[in-house]
Amino acid sequence: MAEEKIVVAICQYGGEFVTNSDGTMSYTGGEAHAVDIKRDMLLDELKSEITSLFNIDLSGMSMKYFLPNNKRTLIMISCDKDLQRMVDFNLNVGATEVYILNRVDNRANGSIPAEPSTPLFTSLTTLDDVRPLNSNALLGVTITGVGQEFDNVKDFRAQLCKYGIEKGFIYRFIKNETSRVTARCVGENCPWRIHASESSRKQKFIIKKINHLHTCGGGNGKDGNRRATRQWLTSIIKEKLHESPQCKPKEIVKELYDNFGVHVSYSQVWRGREVAQKELFNTLKETYNHLPWFCQRILDTNPGSVAMLSTSLDSKFRRFFVSFHASIHGFEHGCRPLIFLDRIALRTTTQCKLLAAAAVDGDDAVFPVAFAAVEDESYNSWLWFLAQLRYVVPTSHSITFVSNRQKGLEEAIPQIFQDSHHSYCLHHLMEDFKEELKKGMWSQQAKDTMANAFTLAAQACTIEEFNTCIQTIRNISTDVADWVISAKPENWSDAFFKGARYDHFSTNIMDPLNTWIPVKHEATIAQMVDSIRGKLMEVMQARRDASSTWDSILTPSIEQKLQKEMASARKLDVLCSSESVFEVRGKLVHVVNSGTWECTCQRWQLSGLPCVHAIAAFNRVGRSVYDYCSKYFQTDIYRLAYSASIQPIPDIETIDFSSGGSSYPPPTRRPPGRPRRKRINPNKPVTMTRLCSRCKGVGHNKATCEVLL
Repeated sequence: MAEEKIVVAICQYGGEFVTNSDGTMSYTGGEAHAVDIKRDMLLDELKSEITSLFNIDLSGMSMKYFLPNNKRTLIMISCDKDLQRMVDFNLNVGATEVYILNRVDNRANGSIPAEPSTPLFTSLTTLDDVRPLNSNALLGVTITGVGQEFDNVKDFRAQLCKYGIEKGFIYRFIKNETSRVTARCVGENCPWRIHASESSRKQKFIIKKINHLHTCGGGNGKDGNRRATRQWLTSIIKEKLHESPQCKPKEIVKELYDNFGVHVSYSQVWRGREVAQKELFNTLKETYNHLPWFCQRILDTNPGSVAMLSTSLDSKFRRFFVSFHASIHGFEHGCRPLIFLDRIALRTTTQCKLLAAAAVDGDDAVFPVAFAAVEDESYNSWLWFLAQLRYVVPTSHSITFVSNRQKGLEEAIPQIFQDSHHSYCLHHLMEDFKEELKKGMWSQQAKDTMANAFTLAAQACTIEEFNTCIQTIRNISTDVADWVISAKPENWSDAFFKGARYDHFSTNIMDPLNTWIPVKHEATIAQMVDSIRGKLMEVMQARRDASSTWDSILTPSIEQKLQKEMASARKLDVLCSSESVFEVRGKLVHVVNSGTWECTCQRWQLSGLPCVHAIAAFNRVGRSVYDYCSKYFQTDIYRLAYSASIQPIPDIETIDFSSGGSSYPPPTRRPPGRPRRKRINPNKPVTMTRLCSRCKGVGHNKATCEVLL
């Protein structure tokens, strides 16, 4: 039996990173535990073991590690495949270090140290000394311990104020300067104390000392309200609006009481919400001014990239497109001519929609190609996005697109890519199919049978197989079978589809991209794009390093598929008709033509890998099956896809507004709501003139305002 692959992970928590003079990073302090990690270990299993070892909650934390011989770039562990890659990287060494870090100030660029990780209570404080908070409030604990960093002294004071209200105690400043702040609890002889000062090396405000212990009864929730000022209320509402722009005042009133024990009236929250919205809009307006500069910096730092900003005649933002040179180069030289189109789900912002185009690499992992922030997801937006995409992808080969057929994509794709093929996403088709099934009174077993037959119809390689699946559905319901036929099988069934999908039927391969943008970076387009750039830079480096250890002709996942087919091929009988034509007998008889790379089962042509019949024929005449695999599955081609690198972009604080024009937020739209049902009588006398507080017009109010601002 082959020896099981195990790497010993030294898990560290509670210390901080220090940047050395040569740019490398080292970790000091905290505690450490050793964990054996097998290659087939799941991420949830590792999290469970770390939770029990350190007695911590990992919901607000992340896990990172260094690559061998690279102490500058931290690599994120966010899924099971990331964990497998970490094991592969360190098999020769046999050990690695895993750092458990807070996500308080976690930047997208992995080369920047994450927030120092310290326990929530550094002293032996009993639970009786702390006011219990609900789970939502615990996620918002703002003061964690020594080494925690803040952007500046103002940020520290704001978080300290929030912390005092959360814990329900009053503090007094002993020192309150721009370079240092010291505060203590006002309770008589209470030892609670905190000291923070500015760090010249990190350009951050850092907590240097803290004593969490209260002996005055602090934390009972009775005294925190005295620090609940209007400024604090506005800051809390602003954070809430970042997460949920459509949040109602009554919801905020309830959360303030549930999370902080603070009683505020509806009118106070309404006024605070108005102020917060104005501040957010002013901030948003300023960030849109960053886009011309940011667009130019992408082109300067990553030559060969494409960045395009589109505005209206009055300089209001419409669309922003970006495709980095490393992605363009990788798609052209190392990816199949297969592109997936979808919208990335944003959790907070309503100002724009994020469109994406991605391919698959030789190991069947998602390979991002281009992104675009647009004012709305519509036919015109997709048409513009595809027009920009045409400049960055080669058109020497016919490209196959996989997408949802909604939002005008069905019309837009052939208009820009005339010689392309458009496949409907099977996942979205299945959702439509299940909606159709709800119209009937069939049993659950009948519905499951029809759904399974529909999936098999999409994967059917021949027309005969497709017709068999349709007949299965027709035996239960003729109407449902007719619906399937009317859904244009030529765009989703392998039996009719003319393009090459390589066994990829759905846009779900793009789902990992939904986690690439932290919620706090969704507020601005520049932050979103830079988060994507940082994550893409990290992923490309990780995959480049991983592939350097591969010694097989094909990539690991493809090699695994091929080995499975080779095992099944031994059971087949082969008759030679000529040097290149073979008759292969199993349950059915199929003909293999090695000269044209074809088999009558169609699997070879559809997947790019020799089918079980072709493998049996090659074994019969002593040929290597690897000579008949698509080049896109070769390890050398995979390495070529990741041979180019994405370069860093200077921080947003260095923006030079004189280097470009201005851009303003897109027109705001009236929030969704129930439309008026009763028509307005034009002959009815006006008793009172209504004034809209949004557009300052007359005849309507803010709730029914439809004016674009």
